[in-house]
Amino acid sequence: MAIEAGCERAIYASDPGNSRGRRYPEPISPTRNVFRRDCDRIIHATAFRRLKHKTQVFVVHEGDHYRTRLTHTLEVAQIARSLARALGADEDLAEGLALAHDLGHPPFGHAGERALDQCLAAHGGFDHNAQALRIVTDLERRYPAFDGLNLTWETLEGLVKHNGPLIESNGAPVERYREHGMPAAILDYVKIQDLELASFASLEAQLAAIADDIAYDAHDIDDGLRAGLFTLADIATVPIIGDIVAGINAQHPKLDDGRRVHEVVRRLITRMIEDVIAETNARLKERKPRSAADVRAAGRPLGGFSPAMLAADKSIKGFLYPRMYRHARVMRVMDEAEGVVRDLFAHYTKTPADMGAEWAEGIDPADESSRVRRIADYIAGMTDRYALIEHAKYFSNTPELR
Repeated sequence: MAIEAGCERAIYASDPGNSRGRRYPEPISPTRNVFRRDCDRIIHATAFRRLKHKTQVFVVHEGDHYRTRLTHTLEVAQIARSLARALGADEDLAEGLALAHDLGHPPFGHAGERALDQCLAAHGGFDHNAQALRIVTDLERRYPAFDGLNLTWETLEGLVKHNGPLIESNGAPVERYREHGMPAAILDYVKIQDLELASFASLEAQLAAIADDIAYDAHDIDDGLRAGLFTLADIATVPIIGDIVAGINAQHPKLDDGRRVHEVVRRLITRMIEDVIAETNARLKERKPRSAADVRAAGRPLGGFSPAMLAADKSIKGFLYPRMYRHARVMRVMDEAEGVVRDLFAHYTKTPADMGAEWAEGIDPADESSRVRRIADYIAGMTDRYALIEHAKYFSNTPELR
């Protein structure tokens, strides 16, 4: 069942001609299939444009060369398309899921998410995947006949379940939602359109998820080296990186450091992509799915790393976590960023009119859950830059975040 790069869609791929459709029926496009239209709608969404000024790891003030949510998203989309093409999956669906996967992130990355989660602790918390669903089904207001982007069932399913099922077969939330329960946005939406939360998603969604992991590993290494948080000699202590560096040094002993780093990143991405293709082909050959429905019913992911590459992925993340994500310099900036988000939330709670008429009108003072969710929606849509501008309007201690 090995698939050569550039082959036609495989039998187990999602078929745009047999999509389960959209919540609101629309005429068929004469020039684009339904998954291509989903990609285009995501690209033209306001939330997508805002990703260019949202933090990946380093806030935009720290320099123009670091990844933002937008550049990370484009890199994930490129890897997802490469994987889908090699494996006979639908490239447009894989791309659309990659383009949408980070739409729900608030300003300042995971720091902003932690702050909003704390602010909403009594009202179900904040989850960026659930927020992405809210954006594409409700918060984007672009079309005369409906709210949201009216994406296909397959795109919505993959957006919600790209990391795996959300509930067990008995309806109990999976581990990551066991303590606090399922996000309300997801529970509310599946009452309208069943996204089959107990099953795995399509192969395209699984490939988009693994593309996210590949991009994170490779490009966070690049950004961490650029920021001086660690050296190439440091990261070479991770076996897979050490092996790559040794190979580069043997072939190009006089290569300058800048090119050497880029070559490490390039070779790591290539090695990971090739591993996913080989491992996924082996799983497909074993399981022999005859349709996208068979992929969902497989009981395990059919797309993913081999055991050896999964261990390498964990070792890379194990290196990056203390030296980058928890580095004192990064943590100081992120702590200050969390304070900005908490301050804004407290201010708009007291003075919702400062959000502007579009957001303040219609708030029911007696419905606290609805009110705080509206405030969270407003803040989550902000870019880093706009959040700091808004903070400076109401507070005298706005940090520089450098």
